[in-house]
Amino acid sequence: MNQLDSNPESFVEKLERRWRTGLFLCVGLDSDFAALPATLKKAFPQLEDVVFEFNRQLIDATAEFVCAFKPNLAFYEQYGPPALFALKRTCDYMRERYPHIPLILDAKRGDIASTNKAYAAAFFDFYRADAVTVQPYLGREALEPFLERADKGVIVLCRTSNPGSAEIQNLLISNLGNGPAGAPSHLPLQSDVTEPLYLKIARLAASAWNANRNIGLVAGATYPAELRFIRQAAPNVPLLVPGIGAQGGDLANVLRYGLDGAGKGLIISASRSIIFASSEADFASAARREAQKLATQISHEL
Repeated sequence: MNQLDSNPESFVEKLERRWRTGLFLCVGLDSDFAALPATLKKAFPQLEDVVFEFNRQLIDATAEFVCAFKPNLAFYEQYGPPALFALKRTCDYMRERYPHIPLILDAKRGDIASTNKAYAAAFFDFYRADAVTVQPYLGREALEPFLERADKGVIVLCRTSNPGSAEIQNLLISNLGNGPAGAPSHLPLQSDVTEPLYLKIARLAASAWNANRNIGLVAGATYPAELRFIRQAAPNVPLLVPGIGAQGGDLANVLRYGLDGAGKGLIISASRSIIFASSEADFASAARREAQKLATQISHEL
């Protein structure tokens, strides 16, 4: 363990603490250099410095309203080493200043097991993230380097929020007679014969793959019917729910269908609607207002 990691809590334990205080909002740090405020770029001429400073101010401004932060690696990788150094500094800053708030790296990785072992070392040991998003296409064996890290979260893509996701995720497959009691009304599904692929993934993640109780699922806010059936198939698994905010997902439906039996279990992600609420020097205070507004809306809907 890195000497800076003084907090022994697991990803799930950190989430539980945040949920108990009524916090379900996750701010996505999709910090695309091209979209950062011109005033900030002028004050910090180096790409690494401006990206880190943008993240630092956002984190400080919104931390009291969130259950997690979620940098998306793509927005850093596209600019090469300077942005990746900024991401590393961002992760270190969170570990030092906000060790009690879960840090999720949105990487959507998945490969053969030896490659995933390297990915797990990068995300959990180098960046010191609490959790990472992964894709399940290669099965449990390939994911084992992530799953065996019992203190870390492994958030599996299940039913994503993008419009074209149904092309693959709604494909009907045999469920060997152990499907859910119901089915989304728009699918010609016989529960004892077939089920959509996303539900198969949800059930595997919630049971056979979840020996360490460290799995979560990605379930988009833009598909509330599917969210309902994912929660039925995975009643005790944290759900990372993108699609609120810029993508237009309905918050009331997310809470209605996504909360677990204890009234917890949701990580409601919003990115652009918060971090780019202003393109001026007041970007951090604008982000704070939007984060507080959404956190308050969530609280009122509970």
